[in-house]
Amino acid sequence: MKDLKLVICDIDSTLVDSKRNLMPTTRETIEKLHENGVYFGIASGRPLDELQRYAKIWGLSFEFDFVIGMNGSELWDNIHQKEYSYFKLKKEWIKEIIEFMRPFKSNYFIYYHGKLLAKGIDDMMIKSAHTSDKEIVVAKSDADFYQEENAKIMFRVTEDIMPEIEAYVEAHPNENYNGFKTQTTLMEFADKRINKSYALKKICEMNDFELENVAAFGDTTNDNEMLEVSGLGVCMINGSDDTKAVADDITLKSNNEDGVGDYLRTHFLDKLQ
Repeated sequence: MKDLKLVICDIDSTLVDSKRNLMPTTRETIEKLHENGVYFGIASGRPLDELQRYAKIWGLSFEFDFVIGMNGSELWDNIHQKEYSYFKLKKEWIKEIIEFMRPFKSNYFIYYHGKLLAKGIDDMMIKSAHTSDKEIVVAKSDADFYQEENAKIMFRVTEDIMPEIEAYVEAHPNENYNGFKTQTTLMEFADKRINKSYALKKICEMNDFELENVAAFGDTTNDNEMLEVSGLGVCMINGSDDTKAVADDITLKSNNEDGVGDYLRTHFLDKLQ
């Protein structure tokens, strides 16, 4: 691709290793591209308040230029110092989704006023709370989940039933919201109009460059639209088959082998030097 303006990356199983560390080659390559005028951003299903702190944690010398949170429902534009919020699930939709997922054993939860509001506490929920640095609050009843509109609701399940859930969701499309896998054990639901590509398009509109000037990296289903609309959509070699199918290219190395950094260095940085 010509005239790279922005590199935007999913986080888990893409930008960072399995311990959620930014590996040396990836950090160095991002820094050098940024020095050469290329914007850098992250796109995740997590909320903005959690995501913005990672630049410092990962040892980057600059703040993220753009942060896409909640799979596209939230956006921070650091260039213009503005935060945006887009379509959220209506209260009645959240209630409907909980009932829809009732046939499957799951622990469902939402981000709620800086905390994790969950059906219950188990090992996977404790891990989620640790990763997000958020307190777990156990819901008194399902009604707690639909007190107000929310960007999404998440269902933590065992990996062995995820294929069945994916097939179930696909067989029962809804006109208001979509269900999509974000991890091998996590199914999420959000407004049908929202995905990471929605916020990415807003970034381009507000900053006067085109989608064709964007290189996007991801590994699984909730990254698909972002990879499809970008000038270059790259799936990790450790990514899911559906994401590999929509990507323009696939990394030679995994997220535990500096896959993003290796790709950026080979295809972009070396050509700048």
